[in-house]
Amino acid sequence: MTEYTDHHGPEGLLVRGTVVVVPGRGETRATYGRFGRRLAADAYRVRVVDAPRPDAADPEGALTRFAALVADAVAGAAGAEGVAEPVVLVGADSGAAAVAALLAREERFLPAGRPHAVVLAGLPGPDTAFTGGGWDDELDARTSCPAHRGTLTGDEQVRRGSLGEPVPGALLDAAYGGDIAVPVLLLAGDADPLADHPALARLAKALPKARLSVVRGAHHDVLNDLQHRSVAAEVVTFLETLRNELRPLVAVESSAW
Repeated sequence: MTEYTDHHGPEGLLVRGTVVVVPGRGETRATYGRFGRRLAADAYRVRVVDAPRPDAADPEGALTRFAALVADAVAGAAGAEGVAEPVVLVGADSGAAAVAALLAREERFLPAGRPHAVVLAGLPGPDTAFTGGGWDDELDARTSCPAHRGTLTGDEQVRRGSLGEPVPGALLDAAYGGDIAVPVLLLAGDADPLADHPALARLAKALPKARLSVVRGAHHDVLNDLQHRSVAAEVVTFLETLRNELRPLVAVESSAW
């Protein structure tokens, strides 16, 4: 039976939407506890699923299974009045690649309906690879946040060395080559050794409704690095803008910084 980790908003508040978080290579649901709690505090219903399992030998079958997992997660997050909308998928690392590939081929894999928007965080570049040595090297590639490093190190279910496992090329080709119709927020750290920034810029320009936000000093785990407060605020701003038909709620008319 599939398991989820749920984060609920403050009691008595209107649920502002449903967010399904998809972890990346080696990560567990516990990896996104801090992120999930922060979004839930703003009255979003957050459900963290298990990381997808890409299959280079059967990419279509893997996407079919992932689509079923996402559909089950969304349906199971319904409250007394149904699923709170908008429904947004947040993917990290290989989870971002799976989400992007799924949306790029939604006609086949999402016949029951697509999400209203997606967040792709730390989407790996098509020709990037982690070539570090031990766990400390992998931690350095992932994050400089002491709390997040402690979370990863203390979780016995985290698969050490997983960043060295390549994301299937077919998955990345679909992620970078597909046409995602829904609004997309791309998040990348400028110190991410696995990011292909020119490819991300091209992807953002090719998609009809995309925003690329680059986080200064952030590494691969951009949702959980030292800048996690600002990154979570960027995600919440995106969610609130989505609820307002992509019209920004705050416009800066004058600023000295």
